[in-house]
Formats: sequence, C-alpha cells, structure tokens
Amino acid sequence: MRILGIDPGLRITGFGVIELEGQKLRYVTSGVIRTPDAELPLRLRVIMQGIEQVIEANHPEQSAVEKVFVNINPQATLLLGQARGAAICALVSAGLPVAEYTALQTKQATVGHGKAKKAQVQQMVQRLLALPGLPGPDAADALACAICHAHAGAGVAALAELAPGLAKRGLRLRRGRLIA
Repeated sequence: MRILGIDPGLRITGFGVIELEGQKLRYVTSGVIRTPDAELPLRLRVIMQGIEQVIEANHPEQSAVEKVFVNINPQATLLLGQARGAAICALVSAGLPVAEYTALQTKQATVGHGKAKKAQVQQMVQRLLALPGLPGPDAADALACAICHAHAGAGVAALAELAPGLAKRGLRLRRGRLIA
C-alpha cells in the first residue's frame, strides 16, 4: 500500500510518500510545497495544485494529514486550517481516503513519545526509512504522518477481521475505534 502523508502549512506544506509491504516501510519520495508571498486564495491554490501533482506522480492509495492544533494565536490557527482544507480538497478530489492524526499521535507512532522534538522526528524517520540523510523538518513531519497511518491502518485492519466475533460480544468497530 502506498501512503501519502501531508504536513500542512500556509508557507510550507510538507509531503512524504511511503510504501507499506507487510510490516516493512519503504521510502518513495518527500519534499515541500512553498507558497509565494501573495494573497491567501493564490497560496491555497498553490498548495492544492502542488498536492495534485504529487498524487499524479506517485499514485498513492491512502492519505494521512496532520490535524490542526489550537494555537495561542487564533488567526494563525485559522490560516493553518485553511491550508489544511486546501490539502484535504486535493486528496478528496483525487478519490483518496483521508485519515487524520494529531502531532502527538504521529510523534508517538514514530519516536515513541508524543513530546518529541522536530530533530528527534527527523532522526527516527531517517532510521525507519533507511534514508541516507536527514529529511527536512516539514518533509519529516509528513513522512511521520504517513508512518503513523501505516501503523494505525494495520491495527484497524486487524480489528476489522475480528469484527464478526466482536459483534457477538456486543462490541463494534466505528471509524477505527472499538466501542460497546
């Protein structure tokens, strides 16, 4: 399965593509989409078109996007949310399923704890994907998001196989979560 991870940002949006084969992760590509210093609609168009080009070049089957955290500055949070929306629109327009993960979840899945620093994420992404050098911080965050989805997707798939037996016990699987 090929997974596209996105770390949305209004100035710099990171992307990373990995393949999951069994339990093995393989690096495909990563990089950033930089927007010009321009009006917001133009910047959002650049993000959307950039992601469309990544999709066209790499043919992912799944996508994962980092969720927006609430910042002290509400204006910055709103702008980040709009960049994220442009990214999600590009993914949905291409027919990709979109999974969303918090920064805490991606760090937990990649580094082992949710309070990891950017440098730690970069180093673990380098190790997990056997990269010859450190990826840039935005690309590393996007790759970490894809890695998180690779790990989470395997767990959800395993739970889905158990679903008929779970129903007999009064449990069910809803949006990847086990509920009573």
